[in-house]
Amino acid sequence: MSAPSAQRPSAPQPPPKVSEREARQVAEEAREKDWRKPSFAKELFLGRFRLDLIHPHPLPAAEDVRRGEEYLSRLREFCETTIDGALIEREARIPDEVINGLKELGALGMKIDVKYGGLGLTQVYYNKALALVGSASPSVGALLSAHQSIGVPQPLKIFGSQEQKDTFLPRLARSDISAFLLTEPDVGSDPARLATSAVPDGDDYVLDGVKLWTTNGVVADLLVVMARVPRSEGHKGGITAFVVEADAPGITVENRNAFMGLRGIENGVTRFHRVRVPAANRIGPEGAGLKIALTTLNTGRLSLPAMCVGSGKWCLKIAREWSAVREQWGRPVALHEAVGAKISFIAATTFALEAVVDLSSQMADEDRNDIRIEAALAKLYGSEMGCLMADELVQIRGGRGFETADSLAARGERAVPAEQMLRDMRINRIFEGSTEIMHLLIAREAVDAHLKVAGDIIDPDKPLSAKAKAGANAAGFYAAWLPRLVTGPGQLPLTYREFHPAGHADLSAHLRYVERSARKLARSTFYAMSRWQGRMETKQGFLGRIVDIGAELFAMSAACVRAELLRTEGEHGREAYQLADAFCHQSRVRVEALFTRLWSNTDDLDRRVVDGVLAGTYTWLEEGVVDPSDDGPWIADATPGPSTRENLHRPIR
Repeated sequence: MSAPSAQRPSAPQPPPKVSEREARQVAEEAREKDWRKPSFAKELFLGRFRLDLIHPHPLPAAEDVRRGEEYLSRLREFCETTIDGALIEREARIPDEVINGLKELGALGMKIDVKYGGLGLTQVYYNKALALVGSASPSVGALLSAHQSIGVPQPLKIFGSQEQKDTFLPRLARSDISAFLLTEPDVGSDPARLATSAVPDGDDYVLDGVKLWTTNGVVADLLVVMARVPRSEGHKGGITAFVVEADAPGITVENRNAFMGLRGIENGVTRFHRVRVPAANRIGPEGAGLKIALTTLNTGRLSLPAMCVGSGKWCLKIAREWSAVREQWGRPVALHEAVGAKISFIAATTFALEAVVDLSSQMADEDRNDIRIEAALAKLYGSEMGCLMADELVQIRGGRGFETADSLAARGERAVPAEQMLRDMRINRIFEGSTEIMHLLIAREAVDAHLKVAGDIIDPDKPLSAKAKAGANAAGFYAAWLPRLVTGPGQLPLTYREFHPAGHADLSAHLRYVERSARKLARSTFYAMSRWQGRMETKQGFLGRIVDIGAELFAMSAACVRAELLRTEGEHGREAYQLADAFCHQSRVRVEALFTRLWSNTDDLDRRVVDGVLAGTYTWLEEGVVDPSDDGPWIADATPGPSTRENLHRPIR
């Protein structure tokens, strides 16, 4: 680090005041706008069912399989002999010896190239490893995922200089835990208001600000920090990414946060006060931080649904074992239709979710397709379905599902942590982009082709000349595109007949349904854009349903393709076809309901009620209860300055 310059750096920058339009512009500028590779999901939203992009199912190289399976075998032994999930739940902390054991096993470097001391596992096997570890303890799975999927290794792998890779990746592969610091007390999915500042000072930057919900932040050795560089002479400015040593002077971990689930995670509040960071630790150019964050999440998001797959597998195992021995009215509860439907949902959904994750991961490994939408759909679908499966398991278990594992054991029954699984899974609908934010992000990509040709027409800031040019472009695009949405192979009875082999369930009918529904989805999107034009971005309910339909169609496609792969490989092919068939029938019911709700819903009425709630019209409805909350501020003060609290940072050695 260079010596401080004689000139004292300027004071920390106040949080920027931004309008809704400015906030959207910041997010739009950070988007990866080009599509250089084909995308199955992008085509699906445009009404084009490109089965050729995913079938035959892509397969990993034999050497990748050998190395991956060998590592999974060692990791499984470690999970079974060393990780005590019940202990972690009781003590709300992962024992140091577990983390040190993971380091020795190379688990910190699963995704880091072997030339830097990592294991160099593929995305497929990295995800399988996370599912395995997460089944032993979701908190351990979260630690490894936060370290490698969104922590320092991933942005360095994509955007780091060779010097940065040589310096940091060997540490990250074997000994150093990393964390990703973006969120602030008053800034979540709206990074335009990011307040943490990084003021240039000679060859350094001086960081000031407060970061919230820093998963791994309490025990991290290295941080990737997003901070705003002020524009000045020689500095472009903007949100910028930095690698920061977690024990640098001026960094204080002020709080270790506690949650309803994932009680073992080391998640904290981190304050930066005049923290000097060498310019050599800046990742990419100034202003590229948000793009780096979003690109990192493109494949990083796959780790979360991977752990949801692990949860689904465990839920299925417990549901099967419990429902076979618990009798009600003279027979096992599994044979009662109300319970059987829940078991079928868990089994079919676990199969489909694993198909989605494995397919997306293999496509990420091959790098032939752009999977930004597929990964986002996997995260969205996995988090929603994973939570539902855990909830259904609690219902199947009845009162025992609501009872803690320790309480069950204390009275002599099997310690099944079903209620813990539900609590642990709930955060996945919020982690790495909430369901509501994921709906908007995916919807933006889904309508990208429309905005490219017709966006200027509905943009109030564009001049008439730009609108006229856009109108001409749109006329040409829609003249060619719309007729293709009228008819397609989904209406031909023999299409996809390879998915109806003798003696197996008929999956070809489901693929024809997907093809027809993709065209219907695209038509619905076009009708909505024609109807609402510039107001389309405010129709979040409609956009969410469009995305949910796309997620179901993607999952159906993946399930069918996986079933066919297993059939051709001779591994449970008939059973896989049965599960895929059941899932597709269940999914079709959900899709039809979503299509109906596109145009028949309570969105307008809901908005009027919300206006009344915010205006205080219904405060009388709140009477008759006691509020157990205290009177503290809704959002903690994050004014930059020195910390007045004890530093809770505890690196693990």
